[in-house]
Amino acid sequence: MVYRRGAECKPRSEVESKGQARRPATLHRRILLFALTFPLCAATCDSLTALTIPNVTIVAAAVRPDSCRVTVAAHPVADSEIRIEVWLPAADAWNRKFLGTGNGGYSGAFSYAEMESALRKGYAVAGSDTGHSGGDLKFAVGHPAKIDDWGWRAVHVMTETAKLIVRAYYGSMAAPSYFAGCSTGGHQALSEAQRFPADYDGIVAGAPGNNRLRLNIGFLWSWLALHKEGEPLPTSKLRLIHDSAIAACDGLDGAKDGIIADPRACHFDPGALLCPGADSETCLTAPQVSAVRAIYEGARNPRTGERLFAGWARGSERGWGQYFAGQPEPARLDFWRYWVFDDPNWNPRTFDFDRDAAFADTQMAAVAANDPNLAAFRKRNGKLIMYNGTADPVVPPEEGIRYYESVQQAMGGAEATRSFFRHFLIPGMGHCGGTFDALSILDRWVTEGAAPDRIVPAGRN
Repeated sequence: MVYRRGAECKPRSEVESKGQARRPATLHRRILLFALTFPLCAATCDSLTALTIPNVTIVAAAVRPDSCRVTVAAHPVADSEIRIEVWLPAADAWNRKFLGTGNGGYSGAFSYAEMESALRKGYAVAGSDTGHSGGDLKFAVGHPAKIDDWGWRAVHVMTETAKLIVRAYYGSMAAPSYFAGCSTGGHQALSEAQRFPADYDGIVAGAPGNNRLRLNIGFLWSWLALHKEGEPLPTSKLRLIHDSAIAACDGLDGAKDGIIADPRACHFDPGALLCPGADSETCLTAPQVSAVRAIYEGARNPRTGERLFAGWARGSERGWGQYFAGQPEPARLDFWRYWVFDDPNWNPRTFDFDRDAAFADTQMAAVAANDPNLAAFRKRNGKLIMYNGTADPVVPPEEGIRYYESVQQAMGGAEATRSFFRHFLIPGMGHCGGTFDALSILDRWVTEGAAPDRIVPAGRN
C-alpha cells in the first residue's frame, strides 16, 4: 500500500505495545481483523485499489476536486454482486463521520443527490445498488440470493466495506457512523437497527416501507376495491374527495391551515358525497363510496377479520393515482408474479387475502423489517429517528405508528423507548417530502445529547 507523503506509519504491534486498545468495540469481526492487519496511517486515493478485503474487489479509486471516489464490487455469497460507491472528502474537510445512504423502491439507483449533500457537509459517504441495476423486479427471477441482497444484505455489506475503506484512507475509523434513508431507504434503516445493530450509531428512517409484504397487499387491496365494477373512481374525482376530507377535518387541531395534522382524528365519510341522482364530477356513486371506504379502512383477512395493513389516510387522496387509482394493474404486480408465486401469468384478481397472505408471509421473510426488539441497538446507545408524512399516499402514516407502538410494547414502555427512538408525524407532508434536515437533528442527539421533541419543516411554526 502507498501512503500519504509524510505520514508516520507504524506496525500495528508497535502501536498496541504502547497501550492502544486492541479491539474496536463496535465493529464487526471482519473489520477487527482488517484493523489488526494494516498500519495506522493514511493512504493516497490511488493506492486504495491495492486494498485486500475478503469477497470485495476495489474496481477504481478516482481523485475528484472535492473527494476521492472509490468504486467497489462485493460478492458476499454465490450469485451476488453488490456495487458500492464510497466518497471520501479531503482529510482537512472530513468531519470524522460516516454516512450510509439508502435507496428508493426496488431500484438499484444510487442516491447521488443525498451523497453529494453529505459530502459537502464533510461526511465520508457510501451508497449501493442493492445488488442489481434498474427497477424491474424480474432481476430476482432464478436468483434468490438477489432478493436477500435487496432485502437486507446489500446495505450491511456496503457498511462494512465502506468503513474499512474509510479507515485505510484516513488512518482512523469514522465516529460516529449514521444511516439515513426514506421509503425503501427507511425500510433499510430499520433493517439495520434490527439485524445489524452494531453497524450505526444513529439512524434516520423516513416513511419506511419496512412492512414490505403487507404494503404490497395494501396496494393490491386498494386496486381491487377500485376495479370491482370497471373503473368506479376516475382520478378526476380524487381532488373532490381530498378537498372534502380537508374541509371536514382541517380545524381539528385548532388551526385552519388546509392540513389534517393527525389523520387518526379525522372520520370523514365519503358517503357525504353520494350522488343524489346521476353520476357527475361533483359526487360519488355508491360503488365509488364503497371503494373509498375500503381504501380508508385497509386490507383485512375476510375469514378472521384481522387487519392485514393500514388504510390510506384521509388527506392523502390526491396521490392515489400513483399506485392504484386509474392504474391498469396493481402496483408491484411483478412482486407477486415473480417473487411470491413464480407465475408470470398470475391474475391479481385471484388473490386470497386469507390463504395467499399467509403463504406470502412465510415465503418473503427476507423483505420484512418488523422486529420490535431493538434491545441490542439500544444497548450500544444507538439513536433512531423515524418520521411519516400525514398525507403520504405511498406508505400510510398509521403503519409508522403501528411499528413504533410495537417497539414501545417490546422495549418497556413509552419513556424507555423515547430514550433512544423517537417517531414524528409531519403534518401535511407527502411521501419523502419535507424541508427539514433530519441528519443534523440526529447528529445533535448523538453528539450533544439534544434529543428532538419535534420536527418543524422550514416555513412552519
